[in-house]
Amino acid sequence: MGYQKPIPLKNQDNSPYWDAADRHELSLQRCDSCHEYAHPPGPSCAKCGSTELSWINLGSDVKARIYSYVISYRPFLPGFQDELPLIIAQAELAEVPEVKITCNVLQCKPEDIEIGMPVQMIWEDILEDRALPQWISVK
Repeated sequence: MGYQKPIPLKNQDNSPYWDAADRHELSLQRCDSCHEYAHPPGPSCAKCGSTELSWINLGSDVKARIYSYVISYRPFLPGFQDELPLIIAQAELAEVPEVKITCNVLQCKPEDIEIGMPVQMIWEDILEDRALPQWISVK
């Protein structure tokens, strides 16, 4: 039947992020002027406004901790009806704690999620050439 959920679109600002995800790697944008990381990526640094940006590859073994979360019992987008409830979180990256990534936490019961819980990024291959970063608990 194929993948039924919305697929994030690549654009000129985020294509290096999605290209890395398709290779099962995490790549983050960083300002060459002030060295701040930016996520989600954009055309310029949110802190200093510089357009001199680089992409830093953090690889495939990405760990984080749950910074915040909500549990959704209503599907707001098509394709999520059979996966309720959904745990939607902010993950604070272990290697770059100033970066918080909005994420889905899979294979976790709502009563088991907690602030500070360790999680690891995994990739869900949704099409032959497309992968989505997802997160699982590593308790």
